[in-house]
Amino acid sequence: MRRLILLLTVLSASSVPADEGMWTFDNFPSKTVAQRYGFEPDAAWLEGVRLGMVRLGGCSGSFVSPDGLVLTNYHCVAGCVQRLSTAERDLEKTGWVAAKPEEELACRESEITQLVEIRDVTAQIRVAVDGLEGGRFNDALKAEKAKLERACAVDEKTRCDLVSLYQGGLHHLYRYRRYADVRLAWAPEFAIGFFGGDPDNFNFPRWNLDAALLRVWEDGKPAPTPHHFPLAADGAREGDLVFVPGNPGGTSRLDTVADLQFALDSVYPRTIPLQTELRGVLSEFATRSPEAERVSRNERIYLENSIKVWRQEHRALLDAELMAVKTREERELRERVEADPELKERYGDAWERIARALDAYRPLAERAAYVSSTSGFRGDLFSWARSLVRAAAELPKPDAERLPEFASARLPRLRQGLLAPKPVSAELEVARLSYSLEAMRRALGPDDPFVRRVLGARSPREAAETFVSGSRLGDPAVRKALLDGGQAAIDASEDAMIRLAALVDPEARALRRRIEDEIESVLERNRERVGKARFEVYGTSVYPDATFSPRLSFGAVRGWIEKGEPVPPFTTLRGLFARATGREPYALPERWLAARDRLDLDTPFNFVTTNDITGGNSGSAVVDRTAHVLGVAFDGNLHSIGGEYLYDPARNRMVAVDARAILAALEKVYGAKRLAEELRKAMR
Repeated sequence: MRRLILLLTVLSASSVPADEGMWTFDNFPSKTVAQRYGFEPDAAWLEGVRLGMVRLGGCSGSFVSPDGLVLTNYHCVAGCVQRLSTAERDLEKTGWVAAKPEEELACRESEITQLVEIRDVTAQIRVAVDGLEGGRFNDALKAEKAKLERACAVDEKTRCDLVSLYQGGLHHLYRYRRYADVRLAWAPEFAIGFFGGDPDNFNFPRWNLDAALLRVWEDGKPAPTPHHFPLAADGAREGDLVFVPGNPGGTSRLDTVADLQFALDSVYPRTIPLQTELRGVLSEFATRSPEAERVSRNERIYLENSIKVWRQEHRALLDAELMAVKTREERELRERVEADPELKERYGDAWERIARALDAYRPLAERAAYVSSTSGFRGDLFSWARSLVRAAAELPKPDAERLPEFASARLPRLRQGLLAPKPVSAELEVARLSYSLEAMRRALGPDDPFVRRVLGARSPREAAETFVSGSRLGDPAVRKALLDGGQAAIDASEDAMIRLAALVDPEARALRRRIEDEIESVLERNRERVGKARFEVYGTSVYPDATFSPRLSFGAVRGWIEKGEPVPPFTTLRGLFARATGREPYALPERWLAARDRLDLDTPFNFVTTNDITGGNSGSAVVDRTAHVLGVAFDGNLHSIGGEYLYDPARNRMVAVDARAILAALEKVYGAKRLAEELRKAMR
């Protein structure tokens, strides 16, 4: 960290060191890449890469054949695999290979989107909110977003998102091609897809086949995808230039010092203990039976991953020198603003307004987490119930007056998520809900009127059992009838979870509205002012924070120095078998043990690069200068987690599965001849 501080200290706030940056496609630093690596991506190259990448829920992926085949991570399809599994047919244990197209299994909750157009709508947004504050600003911004997205999303095959960049310095409308028919073509076993488990997570060396193949279908057949990335014939070598197109979820590198301090003293101290407790609850639940272990597996892994991330991010903010860098960067920008009378007039008090709004939020934050967010009511059943209750109230309204998640442009995705079949474990629902009700009672107090309305004289466990046993929302037909029936159907419903959602919704809405009008509108308005100030001072030489929108990073295949020792950039299949102990999380599936003699053990397996990525990049292709796939990104090392706030060029590394290992697995372990031939055909 001290080496990083020294490096940043001698750099201007407007410069970007090393291979840093998750860049938008319309502002990619091609000339910088040319200066460092001798290759300058042109407009045609960038467009081809943009059209070859996709978004899959909270992950990324890429088309790898002209017939709709999508390469992503195993952990990005784990939810689909679990939903397709039963106690009798556990695909997480056996893996899945579709021998022919009709055997590809539908992931009914999934959609895949492809970015086809970026349009700058900054001027329209600024006109709509000019001179407004508080609730009027919030309403005007919401209405204009809904209007722009509605005009853009002309049918169910189109998705449109308004994306704010530079904290509101720019607003772009992203138009996506939407694929709603997504099918599973190949997924390895959980034991190899998450080999090493939590002990190896965010570490390297690594031996993990975190890869899977999906396919998008249209009109009952594989969809044509002319823009795709063929697999590279030769693979990556140390020092090679590589690019990672994907959808990084979010970073906080441009946040104000007040924002960082709020996260440090309010967000992390509240979030980490709660999620750690929930992990303990689910870990105990998993010991009850093999089925309990199966149905809770994905959520437990998600929690383990998240807790590790939050702890590392919290440690980063506790580093006094990191905060000193952030303070210096903010001071330099503010001095530039103060030195220009026009900039001072427009933006000078924005930082103080942000700090005051966060101070006002502190006493409300915990209540908001339990009442208007999800901390008090965990589980699929309540999530569906709240969406159905709110849909009944929101959908009759004009688009501009709805809650943003119910805007007409988002309805296809909403309906798909609500109506897709998903197995529900009543026991798991009770475990999650009873824990969250207990946490809510502890946080808000047993005499809180909201808590008393929810629990009555019951214990959290008794209340959870009542709500879960009295609900039929696990049946998608029931959810469809309530969604289609509107307010009359909701009012007439005796479903216990619907009645719970209806009971708590008035206060949840009121608190949400108060926070939006009094706090979030102030934060958004003044973060936008800070963003515009930064934009006017530094321009686009600084990349925007990640926003779960398509980005492109560049870097090189390169290891790093750890505790004085070099970490080589590649691992091999030989190391996988040496790592295996026969005990979880280092137990290889039987088919891998049986295939050992058929494999070339010198085949590269995982590798690291200097690319700047974050959560949401999972499943991103790693491509070379010819836009051929060298691998698929699935993780970072521990040093990369602090990249939420600062990129460390010396030690920040992305971790990927090598494409050569994926092909070897398909051909020599899984016997996936059809899929391997499809990939090899695309290579030619």
